[in-house]
Amino acid sequence: MDVVYSVRGVPIRLTAERWFHIVENHDDLASYYDDVLQVVEKPDMILPGYRGSVIAVRGYGRNRYLMVVYREISLSDGFVITAYFAGTVDRKKAIWKR
Repeated sequence: MDVVYSVRGVPIRLTAERWFHIVENHDDLASYYDDVLQVVEKPDMILPGYRGSVIAVRGYGRNRYLMVVYREISLSDGFVITAYFAGTVDRKKAIWKR
């Protein structure tokens, strides 16, 4: 299990179980483990997610964005839910930008 800090300073965990879920459902992310952690720590923007989660976004070239969904449970704990590549981002919905 690795821990990184969100832009709000909250420690965010990426557990082995969650990483397995990510690569099982999005096999194109298999070699992006470190990138997933870095997107949480240094995103280009953050979008609102569902049920209290947020989505950290970082651009990867033209029309390719790595999206990492995570949840901050408290000021001292949070966890990655999933990650995936997307072709577009609605920048108008951003709640935080670099």
